[in-house]
Amino acid sequence: IGAVVSRGGRPDLARPRLGDVRAPTLLIVGGRDTLVLDLNRRAQAELRCENRLEVVPGATHLFEEPGALEQVAGLAGDWFAAHLGPRAG
Repeated sequence: IGAVVSRGGRPDLARPRLGDVRAPTLLIVGGRDTLVLDLNRRAQAELRCENRLEVVPGATHLFEEPGALEQVAGLAGDWFAAHLGPRAG
C-alpha cells in the first residue's frame, strides 16, 4: 500500500494496529463532525507513519454541503499524487 486516504472514517476502530501502519495516511474530516473529528485526532496521535489531518470547514459527516466533496477530492488527489507519483531518480 503506497498511500491511504480516510474520508470521514473511523480509524480509531483500528486502534490496536494504528502503530503498525507504514503507508502515508491522510485523514479528512468535516469541521462540523465534531465526534469523528475528535476520534480522528486521537487516532492520528497513535500513527507512527507520515500523516496529516485535514478539516473541511463547515462540512458535516457526509460532506453534503456545496463544494465539500470537491474539496475532499482535491485533497485526496493531491495526497495520492504526492505519494504515488513517479519517483525522482
